Amino acid sequence: MNTPTRVICCAVAATAIASIVIAAPYVPKETGHKPHDMEQEQPAVVEVAPQPALEQAGKAPSDAIVLFDGKDLSKWETRGKSAPAFKVEDGVMVASGSDITTKEKFGDIQVHAEVQIPANDDGKGQDRGNSGIKLMGQYEIQVLDTYKNQNKTYADGTAGAVYGQYVPEVNVCRKPGEWQSYDIVWRAPKRDASGEVVTPAYVTVMLNGILVQDHVEVLGNTSGPARGYKHHDDQEPLLLQFHNHPVKFRNVWVRKLEEAK
Repeated sequence: MNTPTRVICCAVAATAIASIVIAAPYVPKETGHKPHDMEQEQPAVVEVAPQPALEQAGKAPSDAIVLFDGKDLSKWETRGKSAPAFKVEDGVMVASGSDITTKEKFGDIQVHAEVQIPANDDGKGQDRGNSGIKLMGQYEIQVLDTYKNQNKTYADGTAGAVYGQYVPEVNVCRKPGEWQSYDIVWRAPKRDASGEVVTPAYVTVMLNGILVQDHVEVLGNTSGPARGYKHHDDQEPLLLQFHNHPVKFRNVWVRKLEEAK
């Protein structure tokens, strides 16, 4: 091959690679803020209805997979495949010791979980009632005490945030010691035969019955400042995070969804 032909081929290849990078579905959108920017505006506070009593809380639908019914942790395990570290006390699951994951793996799902942050937690910022619901073990919907924005932290780490990526549209947290309901619709990333992401993940989040994330495009892994998708299978476990706070969970269930076309 002569030199001009080689130059042309290299230029074409470089252009093709550049096009692939530009078209990557998980390229971060410009928000004007870096992840965890303390100057980013906090979500507006919106008052919500009082917490429902347990007997009034929503029952799992007939097609749901009940992951915790107040009795035991038989559907869960610690990441090391050992017995789950969380505890069951008075019919609720208490975060303790280590993250836990479901034994079953999921792709596209609807998730319901009710969460209570301790009323006596006196930490600050991210060290106040911290936990998380991680879809496929790595895409986190934040759990934190940000009642009426009284606990100052970065906006993309407040309750209902897609952690480090999207600030919730509004702040609808109840006060610590009251139950918060999370309802999440998760559309997993889709990959081609080579394992490359061709359709990004999308997530919708309702917190206490109010829309806080409206079918947003997930930018990849939510842990750390890096963006982009790590390799994982089409189905992965649901994870509940232990972040050194005894956050409580009840009425945890999922529904498998048909894949989005």
